Amino acid sequence: MAELGFIGLGIMGKPMASHLVKAGHTVHVCDLAEESVRHVCSLGGKACSCSKEIAQRSDIIFIMVPDTPDVEAVLFGANGVAEGLKPGSTVVDMSSISPIATKEFAKKLAAMGVKMLDAPVSGGQVGAENATLSIMVGGPVDVFNQIKPYFELMVRTLFISVITGTVRLARWQTKLWLPSPLRRLVKLYSLPPRRGLIQQRYGPPCLEVLLRAGF
Repeated sequence: MAELGFIGLGIMGKPMASHLVKAGHTVHVCDLAEESVRHVCSLGGKACSCSKEIAQRSDIIFIMVPDTPDVEAVLFGANGVAEGLKPGSTVVDMSSISPIATKEFAKKLAAMGVKMLDAPVSGGQVGAENATLSIMVGGPVDVFNQIKPYFELMVRTLFISVITGTVRLARWQTKLWLPSPLRRLVKLYSLPPRRGLIQQRYGPPCLEVLLRAGF
């Protein structure tokens, strides 16, 4: 069984990591908030002192931090993920960051023999706590299939694009195009019929996919 790492235990990251732990996975965690680390460790998580240690101990590293500079620091800063990565590892960035930066990060990691998926989430704290998030995933289908069982522990709706970075751009564009009342209406009529239904769409993201996912 793969060793998992989870960096960023905020209002969404903490319950997301907790779902992975409760499912029986070994999850190494790291966050500046010690209380959040203690909470996940009380469920069975393993505390690490820094992102580098997470990478050293994990085969798959999930990142859920606030913004582009935070992801860059986690990946390439002092004691960052890049300093501890093993070739063949996979990085899954679930933060809401720049699509341009995402592509650059993926290139740097690929040069190190590391795979990357970008997987921005929608659903907020309630969605994270109830494992009803929507996630759009950008990256190779084979890597997606490797990570899919872990996604399914955290989400209700799941889509994939084969091009890294495009899901973030499309998500941003949709939020700009649609007035909030329409977005709420789309969410109301796009909910899957039951919890646990995982929807998939292969190929470049499109407006229909984004609307059905509730982005």
